[in-house]
Amino acid sequence: MELKNQPKVKMGLVAVSRDCFPKELSARRMERVVAECGKIKLDIVPCSVIIESEADAMKAVAEMNAKGANAVTVYLGNFGPEGPTTIFARECAKPFMLVGAAEETAKGLMKDRGDAFCGMLSACLNCGLRNLMPYLPEKPIGLPGEVAADMAHFAVVARVVVGIRNTKVISFGPRPFDFFACNAPIKPLLDMGMEVMENSELDLYLLVKEMAKRKEIGSIAADMADELGKGNQHPDKLKPLAALELALTEFYAKNRGSKDFAIFANKCWPGFEPGFGFVPCYVNGRLASRGIPVACEADIYGAVSQYMVQLASDYPVAFLDINNSVPADMKLPNLGGAAREDLFMGFHCGNAASCLLCDGCAMKYQVIMHRLMEPGKTPDITVGTLEGRLKPGPVTVFRFSNTPQGEVAAYIAEGKVPDVDPASFGSIGVIACPGFGRFYRHVMLEHQFPHHAAVGFRHAGRVLFDAMKLLGVTAYAPLPQGMLYPGENPFAR
Repeated sequence: MELKNQPKVKMGLVAVSRDCFPKELSARRMERVVAECGKIKLDIVPCSVIIESEADAMKAVAEMNAKGANAVTVYLGNFGPEGPTTIFARECAKPFMLVGAAEETAKGLMKDRGDAFCGMLSACLNCGLRNLMPYLPEKPIGLPGEVAADMAHFAVVARVVVGIRNTKVISFGPRPFDFFACNAPIKPLLDMGMEVMENSELDLYLLVKEMAKRKEIGSIAADMADELGKGNQHPDKLKPLAALELALTEFYAKNRGSKDFAIFANKCWPGFEPGFGFVPCYVNGRLASRGIPVACEADIYGAVSQYMVQLASDYPVAFLDINNSVPADMKLPNLGGAAREDLFMGFHCGNAASCLLCDGCAMKYQVIMHRLMEPGKTPDITVGTLEGRLKPGPVTVFRFSNTPQGEVAAYIAEGKVPDVDPASFGSIGVIACPGFGRFYRHVMLEHQFPHHAAVGFRHAGRVLFDAMKLLGVTAYAPLPQGMLYPGENPFAR
């Protein structure tokens, strides 16, 4: 599944050499890294300039820009010149990884010793002097095959960083009064390179009203009917939903402005239903399946969370509440290392893409809204959800958020959706993440994270953790048994 609303990383590879070391040593070692990248089919852009001086650094910047590199691996084939190395990184202004060459053999320690182990210390110190944040692999000094593997991982990390810095968040409608969880101070997002465009629900209403006259909605409605199959329980709602989809996709195409990518955070209740005549959940899921996540309840940081997980996993993402506990009498299969106290149900009204749900999902109505808006009546304005249980398999639960103290932070947990019927309504499933019970108490509650989360259907914790570090975001993850969270009572167990 190819998602179009995200960048393709073109990875540059630039070698550096300290002038008192043989330049040829860096050149030879870089050639071996290029060969190893070829073996794993990693598309890279080697730089013809090996940086020894500040002038070389500027030549390398010009070459990387001309070749379209949007992320760079800086390779210390030997000790490396820390000043020119970090000047290159600063002027290149792209996500960059610092990695050094390991010594290959004892036979070469007289003539071909590179001392990159030492040089990395100087390079990192100089990054600090220039306020630069490099990506450092877990093993920062490696042989060519190891460096190539690190570059492959860094390419995915860079996709998150490049994507976020080149994205506009588009919202329609103010955040609901009872949802302070959706607070969205704009400055931290602008500081990270994003743009934000907030619009009124009335703007969207007028757009949808205009789209209802367009002939394209017939083909969109037909595509919806084909996707739903036997689950098309409300065919009369397809054309109104198609008008909303056309309005959002056209607005997306026309309003990205200075950015290449865009995501949505739209108000979806309570005024939406009587105004538009349906709930927008199904359309939200369809856009997410194409790589354009739509957060409910005008949750701007929630939309960014979804997009971060999408970029990390290269797969559509669900937007769910950390919703309810799992009853003790519900029989469950293997939980993959999670305990019963680590379980919760991820739920939302019906906004998950069909590719994230088990066979048999269907368009239905929002039960909670129906109680509120159409009590005792045949569902009408509350129709438009896509209901079904989440597909079993690996998941990553993630939230990037602005805390009540005005700081940005994130949490990351990996686990699985076990193959069990959640016995409830909406887009819903049991989620089991090892250590989540303590994590919920001592991180999510203590640090006051909101109830909305992005749920990816692949394990992406390693990439997300590294990307958060490059973006300057504190990230929390579950601790194993035996390690206490700050403030956790050591006498409680």
